[in-house]
Amino acid sequence: MQIEDLRIFITVIRAGSFTAAADQLLLSKQYVSRRMAALEASLGARLLIRNTRKLSVTEAGQVFGQHAQRILDDIHEAEQAVGERRQALHGTFRISMPMSFGMSHLSPLIAEFLSLYPAVRFQVELGDRQVDLIGEGFDIAIRIGTLADSTLIARRLGRLTRVICASPAYLKRAGEPQTPEDLLAHACLRYGREGQTGWELVQDGKRKMLDVQGPIISNNGEVLRDAAIAGLGLVLLPAFIVGPALKKGELVPVLAAHHPAPLSLNALYSQHRQRSEVTRVFLSFLEARLKAQGTE
Repeated sequence: MQIEDLRIFITVIRAGSFTAAADQLLLSKQYVSRRMAALEASLGARLLIRNTRKLSVTEAGQVFGQHAQRILDDIHEAEQAVGERRQALHGTFRISMPMSFGMSHLSPLIAEFLSLYPAVRFQVELGDRQVDLIGEGFDIAIRIGTLADSTLIARRLGRLTRVICASPAYLKRAGEPQTPEDLLAHACLRYGREGQTGWELVQDGKRKMLDVQGPIISNNGEVLRDAAIAGLGLVLLPAFIVGPALKKGELVPVLAAHHPAPLSLNALYSQHRQRSEVTRVFLSFLEARLKAQGTE
């Protein structure tokens, strides 16, 4: 049974014939007749009595019609409520998000959100720098990793798994590390800035920090991924950056038993934004969509 069939059935009753109902609905008479036959078949009951002069409604049809009308009224009321809510949600919203994750995961979600709430206007800045949320006038910043202590409110949106991997060519040349300590003898392509590029691994709940070294330090994951594919060393990056290369065999995971700690994905906003309806609705939307995508 389809909602469209309920609408056609109620229109047929009110119009008094298939022809008149088809004209009102801008449908063909044959289509209306087929849909009503399908509706009766799905219910296992005769709803309408057809003859050459007129169309009448059976007792079962009258009962069903009352329920069908209530359903249609409820749907109409729900559509109005959503429409009013969409229009009520408005304003300009400034957001900062990381470059790679923003482009691969958040950009499509922002487009979807704006299609649901067309009165909202977004100003989006993509970049891996740590913005001054209040000083630069951002409503929300999406950040990956450990958060510094601050007066900002943090809402966790999920966790991002990470992988240590390298190209087959590099592993053939340098050998595959068997223990975390072996990484100290390897070329490691490091994310971050000098002095903040150690690798933390976890095994059996125990954390181990390694001061690895290598030819490249960058604050952009794609730069490091491409360097790893080119055979320049091992890399530790979120799965969303290296996933496609792993599937193609351009990169191979190593040290699976000593997995890197996952990264926390958070939304940060100031205290005066916590009562904002746009903030609340947008963060709930992001959390639900990211969870559906598999973000922990």
